[in-house]
Amino acid sequence: MNLSRRQLLAASTVAGASLAVPGIQSSVATAAPNVVRRDRPALPSGIMSGDVTENSAVVWSRTDRRARLVVDLTSNGRFDRAIRLRGPITGPDDDFTAQLPLKGLRPGQRYDYRIAFEDSSGRRGETLEGSFGTPGRNRGLSFVWTGDTAGQGYGINPEIGGMAAYKAMHQTRPDFFLHSGDNIYADGPIEAELKVADGTVWKNVVTEEVSKVAETLAEYRGRYKYNLLDDNVRALYADVPIVSQWDDHETLNNWYPGEILTDDRYTEKRVDVLAARARKAFLEYLPMVHPAGRNRIYRKVSCGPLLDVFCLDMRTYRGANPTPDTVGPVAMLGAEQAAWLVREAAASKATWKVIASDMPLGLLVPDGPLIEAVANGVSGAPGGREHEIAWVLSQFKRRKVRNTIWLTADVHYAAAHHYDPSRAAYTDFDPFWELVAGPVNAGAFGPNALDSTFGPKVEFVKAADFPSQSPASGNQFFGHVSIDPRSGVFTASLRNLFGTVLWSQDINPARH
Repeated sequence: MNLSRRQLLAASTVAGASLAVPGIQSSVATAAPNVVRRDRPALPSGIMSGDVTENSAVVWSRTDRRARLVVDLTSNGRFDRAIRLRGPITGPDDDFTAQLPLKGLRPGQRYDYRIAFEDSSGRRGETLEGSFGTPGRNRGLSFVWTGDTAGQGYGINPEIGGMAAYKAMHQTRPDFFLHSGDNIYADGPIEAELKVADGTVWKNVVTEEVSKVAETLAEYRGRYKYNLLDDNVRALYADVPIVSQWDDHETLNNWYPGEILTDDRYTEKRVDVLAARARKAFLEYLPMVHPAGRNRIYRKVSCGPLLDVFCLDMRTYRGANPTPDTVGPVAMLGAEQAAWLVREAAASKATWKVIASDMPLGLLVPDGPLIEAVANGVSGAPGGREHEIAWVLSQFKRRKVRNTIWLTADVHYAAAHHYDPSRAAYTDFDPFWELVAGPVNAGAFGPNALDSTFGPKVEFVKAADFPSQSPASGNQFFGHVSIDPRSGVFTASLRNLFGTVLWSQDINPARH
């Protein structure tokens, strides 16, 4: 083991646990074969790791009763030499979920972990094993990204092997998975059968919690539990760390703070109340680092010298959805988050800066007669939410922030856009790429109209054959990135449900 007892003792201290956290035992004996006993804590939703950096990570699981999270951590599969960490005691207030931050890890190391929960008598229940790798110098890096899980009524269909795109992503053996938002569709009921426009019938696994729109905290939690019934999802999450964002469907379609609903499906009409419940469920069910202890969703995940990922939150701080002809500025990131993005990107020493944007910049995404995303569909100078993005792009240019790639999902098709001031109405920025991938298990749509304000050009597009096309068609999409440790070349590809490469581009880094 390359972990020190002192380093991991610090990592195992968890704020909020109702009992004192014991120290670390020097070693852990190899466990017997996993047998689920009804009288001991079970693991009904699998295990996960998230926000892995060179020297830190977060591990997660959920049990079925009040119990303490226990993590055995080792490398190279040597659980006979593992260090045992005891995490928080969980209960109904957290829906029996628990997370444990790990610090003091070594760069460029593969770690294996075993998770279980202990009951009040100290008896361990079901155990599951997972792994993650920390980024390191002189090593390449790869990852996948997509969004939009279980949307438009397309849930877990056993007839096509469940959420099959998760398996295709797993088979690329990525270092991490960036989920670009819409981890769940809280506003989309899932029924046993769904008739598709092409005459086929899509069949779902169903649970009571996904039978209606989510309003209560239990219903929001139930959406995450539903997705974790899928074997492909659980296998990926056990083996590949996740970097999580949220967008609208974690709460409801196209929401913004202060909105009052007119949708008859909802008893609770105040979106702020629903969003607070949705946020709690999101933070309970996805492992992530919370900067400054604030439960803040926007954050930077440092992936070594090759890459920093800047995860944006385009929901919490936005203004009301504007009309297309709105001239003045409308918040999308909010002043504090926009300033944070510019400041942190300018300070980054990583070769590449991925701006993980849960909504696209140049694609028109309407909300009825209003504007849901950034682009307003009006040619010429920035208006509405475009003002904020224009400021960010101009600040990147002034502060010489090189090698930015914007990655997104949201629109349910795959596309590659190149932005260049020579084609733009607003010209005070450096050229950059925006790559779009999704859905991973939802209805496919597109393509959307492209706004000319920032000069985008479509280099590739693959969309649905008809609106809300089912995943069985193969028109589910994810992106894959690999970064060469010697040349720094950023190789991006867009792939379908089966992992087939549809488009690929080598992007050379600009030298500072």
